[in-house]
Amino acid sequence: MGNDWDKAVDSLSKIKVFSNPNNKSVTISDVPNDMKCIGVGTDAAVFQSMSTPAYAFKVYAKDKVNKVKVEANVYEILGDSPFFPTCFASYGNFLVLSYEEGKTLFDCLLQGIHIPETVVNEVEQARGYVREKGLNPRDIHLKNILLQNGKAKIIDVSEYIQPGNDFRWEHLKKGYEQYYHLIDRKSVPFWLVETIRKLYNEQGKQSSYEEFTKLISKLFYKK
Repeated sequence: MGNDWDKAVDSLSKIKVFSNPNNKSVTISDVPNDMKCIGVGTDAAVFQSMSTPAYAFKVYAKDKVNKVKVEANVYEILGDSPFFPTCFASYGNFLVLSYEEGKTLFDCLLQGIHIPETVVNEVEQARGYVREKGLNPRDIHLKNILLQNGKAKIIDVSEYIQPGNDFRWEHLKKGYEQYYHLIDRKSVPFWLVETIRKLYNEQGKQSSYEEFTKLISKLFYKK
């Protein structure tokens, strides 16, 4: 007996995903009309099929397909958890995941949607759960956390086997605690969020939270 998602495999095989240098998002082409791109990252793009909308298909770039089995294994170790999607299967270049409703915290900032403190607390709980499973909760940021019915859902686990702490979540959490009340329920311009995101990727990872916030302050108060 076949699986529901089998009917999407033919369309998925037509999609081309290309990685780009300097940690830029992938480029996609040849997307069939019955497939919709719902997200892009630096290694893969995520699609939803009109015929099987309950699933999300994470298609990796050709030179990144070695990560498919790695991520599938991470999902297997994580098991059934309310903090993460379900991984149903892995193929040569894509994963079959549960489609998760909700807006990313990145989009919440842009649209002025309130991000409750419970979401921050749930991400902390999820990180603890990941460690209990012997994995490393890295690469947790605004674009891979969904606000789903007032709760947190983390939608990218691909780096959880890598060592070291990238401090991305710790810095975001401090920023939430110290500054979120200033912008809560206010739409933040895209250019502003993108400027801070790019600056963090270029310089924030090499500096402390305090140094980075000083840098941001200088940037916006230099006039």
